[in-house]
Amino acid sequence: MRLWDRYVPVVGGKRVIMALGGLYLALAAGWVFTRTSPELSVLSVLIVSSFIGGSGVVLLVGGYRLPYTDIHPRFYPTIAGWCFVGVGVMLAILALYNLQPGPGLSSPVRSISILTGFSCVAGYGVGTYNAQAETHAYRLERQNQLLERTQTQLEESNERLEQFAYAASHDLQEPLRMVSSYLELIDRRYGDELDEEGEEFLEYAIDGSERMKEMIEGLLEYSRVDTQGEPFEPVDLDAVLASVRKDLELQIDENDATIQTEALPRVEGDVRQLRRLFQNLLSNAIEYSGDEPPRIVVSAERDAEEWTISVRDNGIGIDPAEQDRIFEVFQRLHTREEHSGTGIGLALCKRIVERHDGEIRVDSSPGEGTTFAFSLPAATDGGDNRSARSNSVST
Repeated sequence: MRLWDRYVPVVGGKRVIMALGGLYLALAAGWVFTRTSPELSVLSVLIVSSFIGGSGVVLLVGGYRLPYTDIHPRFYPTIAGWCFVGVGVMLAILALYNLQPGPGLSSPVRSISILTGFSCVAGYGVGTYNAQAETHAYRLERQNQLLERTQTQLEESNERLEQFAYAASHDLQEPLRMVSSYLELIDRRYGDELDEEGEEFLEYAIDGSERMKEMIEGLLEYSRVDTQGEPFEPVDLDAVLASVRKDLELQIDENDATIQTEALPRVEGDVRQLRRLFQNLLSNAIEYSGDEPPRIVVSAERDAEEWTISVRDNGIGIDPAEQDRIFEVFQRLHTREEHSGTGIGLALCKRIVERHDGEIRVDSSPGEGTTFAFSLPAATDGGDNRSARSNSVST
């Protein structure tokens, strides 16, 4: 069939099928006007002609309607090929029958015309089914190729954006350091000579440069999540969380925060990035606690080949209409006077989780606290992988 599919498109599979239909219609007409045996009645001739012509009509109409089906034109030759296979098989059967001992065909022309017509129609049906299957496979292959090209283009685009963000952030650091240094120099040398309004202006300028520095460092870290990440390895989240709590010890003490944790599992990941993930989520939970002392619960639940880690707090909550926006870069829901931050922490969390082939989501209502849940791949060393420790409380 491969050789057939190579050369038949030159003529056109549709034309071949319609030509076969025309051939059988011509044979039917010839049978009517040229009676092969005077013993046949008019009714017998009409019945034989209808059998032969019926096959021709089916092939002619079928070939004509092919463009209106979901079969791709490149597979029309496949259908035509199966029509010829049907004819060939029937001719082989008739030849073998004629060679066997005993009476042969009483009317070879009639038998061959009728039976090959039926077998040609049967081949058309088989070919149509085969062509539909090949069309489906062909379209799936094309869609997969399109998806692969789109994915490649997106990866290349993301890589260019990451390179741009890295280059822009890196190049901005040097002039910003110069601005900050000269502002500090002015403050040291001429601070006493400035009036109250001048000191206020200088304070705003220094504060602005510090904020810009934090934003650039955050953008650099965000752009490096994929390119500068460490290879994945089994990570004990209990150890990660203990290290983060130690780093946040001052903030925890100042806010009288309580962090309750269940036994956490071992996962596959980048320990440095997972540490940053927990640090951002816990720091936010403390920062947005409202008037009440922060109460934070960290828990884990196994789901097939991954773990879902939840960080729940009793803070001010998030309006559902704003929950999608919090994971975007530099998107803040509060002014700097209300809460500090660069607006990149949760965007960084999302980027880290996505690098670990997971998802992060938020469940919150204003005044009712917030729960951040994210998924991480389970460690490949098997088992539940959780330590015996549970319900540890830090204040």
